[in-house]
Amino acid sequence: MMAVVRTAVIGVGHFGRFHAEKYAASENADLVAVVDADATRAGEVASKHGAQALTDYRALIGLVDAVSIAVPTIAHYEIARFFLDHGVHVLVEKPFTSTIAEADDLILRARSANLVLQIGHLERFFCADSGLFDQVTAPLFIEALRIAPFKPRGADVSVIFDLMIHDIDLIASLVDAPIVSVDAVGTPVLSDHEDIVNARIAFENGCVATITASRIAFKSERKLRVFQPDCMLVANLLERRMTCVRKITTEDGPRLDVDEWEVGAQDPLRTEISSFLQAVASGGEPVVTGEDGREALIIAERIVESLRAQRAIVDHHMIQPAFGDSGLTMDDLPLTGHTGTRS
Repeated sequence: MMAVVRTAVIGVGHFGRFHAEKYAASENADLVAVVDADATRAGEVASKHGAQALTDYRALIGLVDAVSIAVPTIAHYEIARFFLDHGVHVLVEKPFTSTIAEADDLILRARSANLVLQIGHLERFFCADSGLFDQVTAPLFIEALRIAPFKPRGADVSVIFDLMIHDIDLIASLVDAPIVSVDAVGTPVLSDHEDIVNARIAFENGCVATITASRIAFKSERKLRVFQPDCMLVANLLERRMTCVRKITTEDGPRLDVDEWEVGAQDPLRTEISSFLQAVASGGEPVVTGEDGREALIIAERIVESLRAQRAIVDHHMIQPAFGDSGLTMDDLPLTGHTGTRS
């Protein structure tokens, strides 16, 4: 029987309260406390699950074996470093950290202390449950679509780090090859950061992936299509349904064979929490490692760099005709927040 792990959740806003719920429901965890800067919110979540309510995460030392960190990304590094330095295992929500240097430091600290550091890339668990990972053997082309209506929550960062990071991680886990190029376009619409982005990623083995993420759509969709020499796999991540289309040869000639199946009622977050608790209890490696989170962050940063390069090109073309003998300066130009190119 697995040992019971003493746990706490730091940050019980929209997503953190679900972490608290899963720990409280697990027979392998004891939810000791929840921590939030909002004392009222901490109290509400804590009373629901019979846990302590705290406003300072530092008070947890000596009380817990493992924590989930579900605060804004900018605070991930400071909080995760504190717990790793005090011998506490860490599950940190995506994106891993604000910078690659922060990710590198946390990975080193966890490795040096022999602690579990797991990153909350939740879609990995759906793809494992659906059998997608087992069936993807030679991807040639991958399409990822993740769109949703606008919500102020999460709009403090680019849609790359809010939504697209999920598909970046999935594609990185499906394609076992270095990246050779990244091209992206995108623009802010309702926030100060990109609200819609399309990225094209080319890999050394010839595979190409395109990712579209938008938080200004009229409806929600989350789909992943993987094209291989012998089949096309479609994962409907929102409706939890899989489709496999194969070309087969019959006496009457080639035809398409379509196989569809429901993934079932598995709860990806519960599976994620269970896998984290298992890694903590056994001392094993988590399903999504710090290195995995770092790789997703590197690709996301390359997409950001491509967007900046595209914006520089746009700004250059806007500025060039305006200058000369006209006496105009940058301040005279009607520049907008547009990022990318227009067709």
